[in-house]
Amino acid sequence: MLLGGCATQSYTPGATLLSGFDSYKGEMQHLGNSLDRWPDRQRAAGTFKTVALATGAGSREFSRLIDLDLRKREFTITLRNGSVRPERAQEMKEELVKIDEEIAALKPIVHSQIAALPLAGESQQRLESAATIGLLDLAVDNFSSTAISGFDAPSTQVDEYQITDLGSFARVRSPDGRIHRCTILGVAEEGAALHCETMQ
Repeated sequence: MLLGGCATQSYTPGATLLSGFDSYKGEMQHLGNSLDRWPDRQRAAGTFKTVALATGAGSREFSRLIDLDLRKREFTITLRNGSVRPERAQEMKEELVKIDEEIAALKPIVHSQIAALPLAGESQQRLESAATIGLLDLAVDNFSSTAISGFDAPSTQVDEYQITDLGSFARVRSPDGRIHRCTILGVAEEGAALHCETMQ
């Protein structure tokens, strides 16, 4: 999801966390595969943990997920660099398998924590809350994943709302059949809100 400019509406913890996912992913892509960017990757992970804590989502499992992703990135970069002894390389490959297994075990727990977020009552707030929870679910699914995504945009359902992440925005189909375009406004470190407009 692409971040928009300043918002006049109030920031929400869910949208701020979603913005944190996007910022972390973007920062890791920007830092690339250079070994000497290790401190910057650590800093990005620390910032993401701080955002998660500030939004109330900073559970032990969520923090562990971030730690594992950081470790996985460093192992992968080191192995690609080819600067380790063969025995150590084999140990790292075995450790990567264990990391992936632990990440897979943590994701359902984090999903259940996100599912526990309450949906607001008014229709517009309910739409934006459902979109936020759906996008957070998709972000958790995609987090630290090495799977190659297909041509179909990732989508999920929250109550009767169908949420599709199209990258720069999300498309949400509400129970009445109307389509809404939702974008994040603000930045993770200062707070963010999800703004949805009806397209049809």
